[in-house]
Amino acid sequence: MTSVEKALFDLPADIVVKDQDIVSKYTTDFRHLYAGRTVAVLRPRSVAEVQLVVRTLAAHGVPVVPQGGNTSYCTAATPNRDGSEVVVSLERLNKVREVDAENLSMTVDAGCVLSDLHDIASENDLMLPLSLGSQQSCQIGGNLSTNAGGIAVVKYGMARELVLGLEAVLPDGSLFSDLNPLRKNNAGYDVKQLFIGGEGTLGIITGTSLKLVRKPRALVTAFLAISDISVLSTLLDRAQRFTGDAVTSFEYVSNSSLDLLLGKRPNLRRPLEEPSDHYVLLEAATSSHLLDLQGAAEALLEEAMSDGLVTDGTVAANEEHRRHFWHLRENIPEGEVLNGGSVKHDVSVRTSRLAAFITEASEIVKSRSNKAILSVYGHVGDGNVHFNVVPPHGAQPAEFKENFEQSVSPLIYSLAARMGGSFSAEYGIGRSKLELLAEFGDPGKIALMRKLKTALDPKGSMNPGKVIP
Repeated sequence: MTSVEKALFDLPADIVVKDQDIVSKYTTDFRHLYAGRTVAVLRPRSVAEVQLVVRTLAAHGVPVVPQGGNTSYCTAATPNRDGSEVVVSLERLNKVREVDAENLSMTVDAGCVLSDLHDIASENDLMLPLSLGSQQSCQIGGNLSTNAGGIAVVKYGMARELVLGLEAVLPDGSLFSDLNPLRKNNAGYDVKQLFIGGEGTLGIITGTSLKLVRKPRALVTAFLAISDISVLSTLLDRAQRFTGDAVTSFEYVSNSSLDLLLGKRPNLRRPLEEPSDHYVLLEAATSSHLLDLQGAAEALLEEAMSDGLVTDGTVAANEEHRRHFWHLRENIPEGEVLNGGSVKHDVSVRTSRLAAFITEASEIVKSRSNKAILSVYGHVGDGNVHFNVVPPHGAQPAEFKENFEQSVSPLIYSLAARMGGSFSAEYGIGRSKLELLAEFGDPGKIALMRKLKTALDPKGSMNPGKVIP
């Protein structure tokens, strides 16, 4: 018997899945860039069973690959190809342990699907402000292990800012539990932060206490055509001032991105009659029933058009209009897929430098591959832009993407680095960005990460090959 087979023999049979038709959905990453292999998937039903699984696998020297909804863009949740690793899925840990409405908090299992948590918060007249395109399938444990961002970071911050407490099973099977949902707790190191963004390399998150916010009583959403990309930071600043810092989302959408989607989805319509090179989707919210957010948005639009920042715009008249605006924004990635896929660059710079980055990066692409199609969009309210490149018409997508990633992508990442930015704004490192971390990461930080990994996981058995080589 192999080490894996011995370990599986020591575990309860009803948490072990060996049927390869079922197992296969856990071994290919979300973007189908990497296909691994595993003998079995383990699906524990409780924290105690997660501990048992980790202890048993550790005793037999079997590496662990923790997995939530398997929506990673960086192959962080897929096993390697030699079958020596075992996937541990958290999908059956999906209970809500507590909702404390007066404390604006909820404590939940790591396997809870994000959209389900939205619904539970809403039932209590509250809101969990973490919002992602994959929220119908991603799980909160995975969201935290990758420090997910999403569309509301400009007001509520990354996933890290929403965590009050955390529980995790360590590589030796012991339990770290600090789930108390306190706003203030200055008793020593804030250990939970090690696991947020750790991509499962230091332990398996099994539970968390999350901040909730009061459900908005007023919401205003506007789709704006802007005169030039250089006005982005000015318009964001003005929007914050007019709304009293109530802006939750400030999304940029290029016309080329919109064209890719509309060209394949003729049932969708443009929100504005005349095309523009650059658009902003702006949303602001307040829990007060007294503040005139609609009036503030209309005043902002009037002044921005008068000053030439905005050339056209519309404010959603009802929820149907709002949903249409967001449907266009959230389906931009689908437009890329329908046109052969894209080379993705998940980049962040200061909001004050974002327009300059997009302009210079666009010039780099045009000078190296003038027929390539740019698809640029993202959460520009927090400096995160998805600077993606779609193969030209008639090109072989796989060949184009491979050549582009080798010859042009390094120039784009170097530009971000020169501007003091990051090559990974919200996707993480996983397996696919290890070389970028080695090239652009801070050596002191990487050395400290290695020390932490060695201290908590001396055998290197927890999600090996991810984040830290």
